[in-house]
Amino acid sequence: MAEYEARRTAVLLVDPYNDFISEGGKLWPRLHGVATEVGLLDNLRKVVAAGRAAGARVVFVPHRQWEEGDYEGWDHPNPTQRQMQQRHTFARGTWGGEFHPDLRPRAGDVVAKQHWGQSGFANTDLDLQLNQHGISHVIVIGVLANTCIESTGRFAMELGHHVTLVRDATAAYSAELMHAAHELNGPTYAHSITTTADLVRALDATR
Repeated sequence: MAEYEARRTAVLLVDPYNDFISEGGKLWPRLHGVATEVGLLDNLRKVVAAGRAAGARVVFVPHRQWEEGDYEGWDHPNPTQRQMQQRHTFARGTWGGEFHPDLRPRAGDVVAKQHWGQSGFANTDLDLQLNQHGISHVIVIGVLANTCIESTGRFAMELGHHVTLVRDATAAYSAELMHAAHELNGPTYAHSITTTADLVRALDATR
């Protein structure tokens, strides 16, 4: 299990929107099975609470909130962006585009600029924010395991950060995608792949 120095550690909470993780959200029916099986919401709450209690930085890594005109005229929007264009996922000014009520920023948290694709780093200020706060270790949680979590975690590794993935504090649309994210792809870039219970114990040890 990795060891963490709280002042150099950040919990990266990726895309905790109602449309993803709340009953009634546009994407919740697709995520519901895996999210319920792993206890996603409870584990997200636990990791964020443990991070705050230990003195780690909590950083929100939000996807672009859809607005009228997004992706129109683009040469090659990706399939997810096409779906957002059709569904108006995470639309700005709507309930679905708000963060889950239990996972909202507090004083001292950082909210990075919104990412357009899958990586929380590409075309945002996330790298700047982590560097300015002296962060070396990142704990990546949220959704989806095989897209934004993987892209953000892999990019963090490329930038020289120590990366922790938390198996049961993320979810995907199927068990197969979770297997790929944690068993096949995760070990190629993550320094630690753990569970919420073990991570909370490790963070508690820093206090």
